[in-house]
Amino acid sequence: MLLLLVAVLPVLAWERARLLEQAALLSAPAQALARGLVEVIDQGPSLTPPQRVRAVNDYVNRQLEWREDAQVWGQTDYWASPLELFAKAAGDCEDLAMAKYFALLAMGLPESSLRLVYVRAQYQGRPQAHMVLAWYPNAQDAPWILDNIDPELKRAPERPDLAPVFSFNAEGLWQGVGAQAAGNPLTRLSIWRDALARARAQGF
Repeated sequence: MLLLLVAVLPVLAWERARLLEQAALLSAPAQALARGLVEVIDQGPSLTPPQRVRAVNDYVNRQLEWREDAQVWGQTDYWASPLELFAKAAGDCEDLAMAKYFALLAMGLPESSLRLVYVRAQYQGRPQAHMVLAWYPNAQDAPWILDNIDPELKRAPERPDLAPVFSFNAEGLWQGVGAQAAGNPLTRLSIWRDALARARAQGF
């Protein structure tokens, strides 16, 4: 049975004023990135869900540089909140995927339609661990993949270079991208719990 996390963390919500207040403590370039994302989010009511997904995917991919955690944070694995990502103007695949996830939640897409997906990606002739964001327009359809390696939005069957390992959001953890529950992500992924807490403190 899928374990819900409402009792563990408060429901994720968009707090625009708090985000801008927290962003004001950062450098001018970081503030500009945060304001740009807020402008994208503010367009949400006038956009269809597919348009929201494309707008967020394009903004994050175009404005933020992909770099390894060792280069950005001086450690092997650090999952940055959106404002931490903006402060560095760079992050790895987890950071970029999570920024898209939080932005789309803020734009009103349901939590159940979004999953962060760990995959084995064929990249530059070799497999490597990678993370993407999957958006499910409905439960029956294959998800759309938001990625920084291939910035073009494509459905999962169009990405044979990606082999899903497991997927998760703030509600649960699943095998691959299917419906088989795999437990509580806060137990399995303490690094995800910490990233959620920081993002919430900053306005998400």
